[in-house]
Amino acid sequence: MKKFRKLLSIALSMALLLLLLAACGETGTQNSTSPSSSPDETEVSDSPLDLDEDDDLDTDAENGDDEDFNFEEEDEDIDTDDDDEDEDITDETILTVTEGLLIMGTNAGFPPYEYWEDGTIVGIDAEIAAAIADKLGLTLRIDDMDFTSIIAAVTTGRIDMGMAGMTVTEARLESVNFTTSYATGVQVVIIKESSPITSIDDLFEEDASYDIGVQVSTTGDLYTTWDLEEEGLATVHRFVRAADAVMALVSDRVDCVVIDNEPAKSFVAATPGLIILDTEYAVEDYAIAIAKENDALLNAIDTALNELIADGTVQTIVDKYISSD
Repeated sequence: MKKFRKLLSIALSMALLLLLLAACGETGTQNSTSPSSSPDETEVSDSPLDLDEDDDLDTDAENGDDEDFNFEEEDEDIDTDDDDEDEDITDETILTVTEGLLIMGTNAGFPPYEYWEDGTIVGIDAEIAAAIADKLGLTLRIDDMDFTSIIAAVTTGRIDMGMAGMTVTEARLESVNFTTSYATGVQVVIIKESSPITSIDDLFEEDASYDIGVQVSTTGDLYTTWDLEEEGLATVHRFVRAADAVMALVSDRVDCVVIDNEPAKSFVAATPGLIILDTEYAVEDYAIAIAKENDALLNAIDTALNELIADGTVQTIVDKYISSD
């Protein structure tokens, strides 16, 4: 019996030893797994992505924003395409009164800028306008009208542009926009050879009281109204056509005519007994009037005009009509 108990005790001891060994084996296995997992995590955190990219990019990646980052790259491509489309849209949205036409309003009694010849309106403005239309791929049409109607025709959309030896003034800028200036105008005074007026200063004498002829709404009209009529030094007579003002001078209904130098030279050359005073009344710039709301057309015409100025086309046209002398 004692021997049996001794064997049982030995067996229990052996079983306990086996259990302890088994327990130690599991602990060893767990400990051998943990060290292997740490290097894996370290490799992830020290991956080339983390080394090459900044912290903001890491944060985006953790939040699943990699897709957003890709979309931003695509957006750049889309934006580039939009820019290209904008250029096309700018070209397509050059609106004219009639598709395919560029309609110019003028007063064709203002040589050498615009006048009738053999049933056609010709002159400096007509040729520059034709060159602009050609650059824009449009066909030019010129409508002859009273000078006073041109600004209104632009603002109401009856014509695309006003071009009539037109000076840029503050009053006109309230109604329309203007392009770059393409010519310089000089206001002069036409008199009869027998006139008591011998200089511009005579018009401003304290006791002056002259009758002055002008084309209505031109700068000659504006200047003489402000400088002379409103000061009580003259009475300004306004005519629809410049030629009518000159005829009034010939028939002694006015004492002088204030008008642009170039048409003045044409009228004097065609009318014996008339001369131009040596002194200039005013110097001004001519430009093209465009409706305020039509920026695309303004930019297109201005771009074409500046190219024609740069390549010498405008000067060539001016020289064709105006002698350098």
